Parts: sequence; structure tokens; C-alpha cells
Amino acid sequence: MDVITEKAKRIKLVVFDVDGVLTDGGLILGESGNEYKIFHVRDGMGLVMLRDNGFHLAVITARSSRIVAERMNSLGIEYVYQGQNNKASALKELMRKLGVSKEETAYVGDDFLDIPAMRLAGFSIAVADAHPLVRDHVDWITEARGGRGAAREVCELLLEAHGKLAPLIQQFLNE
Repeated sequence: MDVITEKAKRIKLVVFDVDGVLTDGGLILGESGNEYKIFHVRDGMGLVMLRDNGFHLAVITARSSRIVAERMNSLGIEYVYQGQNNKASALKELMRKLGVSKEETAYVGDDFLDIPAMRLAGFSIAVADAHPLVRDHVDWITEARGGRGAAREVCELLLEAHGKLAPLIQQFLNE
């Protein structure tokens, strides 16, 4: 078994950055000040599959946005930390609250602000279009870009490592 699968098998908590990871990083700002973001539905399905299979899920983001709160609520993501310039501090608090260790935590990011939190996690992941410095300091890099299937790729990797992906796929094929 390879190192990535070994790390993935231990994960209980999966934490995602938002902008650049769950979205493509673009911000659409309306004249009235409304902010719009595009989330990929397959990424959302991956998050729901992880949640339904017993993983703890969270987002930690530096920006604060009503739309992020709404999207995470619609997906049933319980732990949403917005306005966090010190993501490592938020991650430490969450790990303590849930009683999970470094080795049981995965963090998915794309930019400089994510590096301290990635160093706390036992399994650090960058999206394909993450900043080169970030990609140089992680355990694994997705093939897909942020907001374009990267989160789904992470979810499927974790489900597969836990032996839950094949039965899940079979369930959909049998319906």
C-alpha cells in the first residue's frame, strides 16, 4: 500500500479552504455589493458522500460570505469557520473540539494562508492550480483544479482508502 493511501486511511476530519478550492477562486461582485461564487455540484456530492460515511467535515476560510454559509448549510457541513486569517488556530480549535489527532486530519488548500494549517494536518492536499509554493509543501496534489472537481477527487480518494467508495458506487448502480 502506498504512503498516500496509508495517510488517507487514518483520516476522520477533512477541512477545506473555500476560495480556490471549493470555488475556482473567482469573485463576482454585483453593483449592489452582492457577492457571487460558483460551486461545482459534483464537489458538493463528494462532500455529502463523506459526511454520510462518518467523516467530520469543515471549511476554514479567510473571507466571510453569506453565500458560503448558505452553501455549507445546504450540504450539511456543521463546522464553518469564516473570517479566519489564522487558519492554523481555527484548525487547532476544531481538532481539540472533535478530539482528533494530526494523523486523523486532512487539510485541502491552495494559497499561502493555508500553509500553516496544512503543516498541522497529517495529510496535506493542494488543488492542481494551487500556488507553486503550496504545491511544493504538500503530501498530495489533485489532478483537477479548485472549484472544478478537486474536492470530489479528495472525497473519492478518502472513501476509497476507507473501503467505502466501491460499495457506494454499487449502490447507485443497483438503484
